[in-house]
Formats: sequence, C-alpha cells, structure tokens
Amino acid sequence: MDKAHVEAIASKHAALHAQVDAEEHRPHPDMDLLARLKKEKLRLKDALVGH
Repeated sequence: MDKAHVEAIASKHAALHAQVDAEEHRPHPDMDLLARLKKEKLRLKDALVGH
C-alpha cells in the first residue's frame, strides 16, 4: 500500500472512532449502529496492520 492509501484508511478509522465515541455518549445509543461502526473500524484497523 502506498502512503496516501494508508493515510486515507487511517483518516477513515479516526472518523469512525469519533462517531463511535459520540454515539456511546448519547443518552440512548443505537446499539445496532454502534455494532456496525465498530465492525467497520476493526476492518480498517486490520487493513492498516496488514499493509
């Protein structure tokens, strides 16, 4: 993977982290949304580690 691709994945991962954090701190978090966000965040992390 080239540097730009790695940076793009890292940026998406950081954005998902922010979304997860915001959703977790809502009064009534959407657990289905949290599960989807966390799964996508993990997929991106695996992509970064595997580069």
